[in-house]
Amino acid sequence: MKSGGKIVILGAGHVGSHCGMALAWRGICQEVVLVDKNEKKAAAQAMDISDALTFPPSAAVVRQGSYSDCADADIVVIAIGEPRLPGQTRLDLLESSARMLRELTETLKPIGIGGVVVTITNPADIAAYYVRRELDLPRERVFGTGTLLDTARLVKTISEKSGVFRGAISAFSMGEHGDSSMIPFSQVRIGALPLDSYPGLDKEYILERTRMTGMDIINGKDSTEFGIGQALTALCASILGDERQVFPLSVLLEGEYGQRDVNCGVPCVVGRNGIESIVELPLTSEEQAQLDASCDIIRRHIEKACNQHKVI
Repeated sequence: MKSGGKIVILGAGHVGSHCGMALAWRGICQEVVLVDKNEKKAAAQAMDISDALTFPPSAAVVRQGSYSDCADADIVVIAIGEPRLPGQTRLDLLESSARMLRELTETLKPIGIGGVVVTITNPADIAAYYVRRELDLPRERVFGTGTLLDTARLVKTISEKSGVFRGAISAFSMGEHGDSSMIPFSQVRIGALPLDSYPGLDKEYILERTRMTGMDIINGKDSTEFGIGQALTALCASILGDERQVFPLSVLLEGEYGQRDVNCGVPCVVGRNGIESIVELPLTSEEQAQLDASCDIIRRHIEKACNQHKVI
């Protein structure tokens, strides 16, 4: 993709900085701006990334910025929040993330964001719902990475167990970016063949690894960062290049899959204006029930944030 465009990343911690590095390294955009309440840290991260762009040479500009940079950004990435600790689910971060997002959206409202807003903050689906609602922007322009990283882990697991190259596998993780995520196994294709053509593949194992790989990484090194950096980069490339790729993202559902007023991970066609359309896969009755159950969990936590913490 021809480089161009401006991407602002709000939050210069592990996730934000690695997203910035991945974007700059692959030449996805012309300018990467890091914004953090700790201005010294944001400036240092920007300098460190910029140093790395000499090997190989890159024309991308990486710098520290301010919230005002969001006004003319093509993409604003929200990567604030506390890291998940060993033993914590993403839903355990609800209270602290809601508090931070409330403060952030109050800062962003007067700025008038004209581009696409992508949220990474956990719990992913609730954060995406809240940010879209508070910024009063259409669902096409405010959404979360949702089950995009889960899907990367799903494809990796299928590839490892089947011996088939990852690029020849089509599969999606859907629902919550969390422990209630589901996999529509009826729609998985491995080299154009259905999953059942590979009888040695254990569906329960594949689902478990899709859900738990993130926790294994956290238990081993306290944070996940490289995977989400590459996932975000692929997403931003599709937006800036109007590539219309299909990614599973946390978007507000308005009747799709029989769900309303809830964000969850579903396949979306992504282009220059954000989410161009939602792809409705033909789920089996069992798969639909699993997706419904996942949405119910997300919805309960949205209500919890509203009623108990008064943030929505």
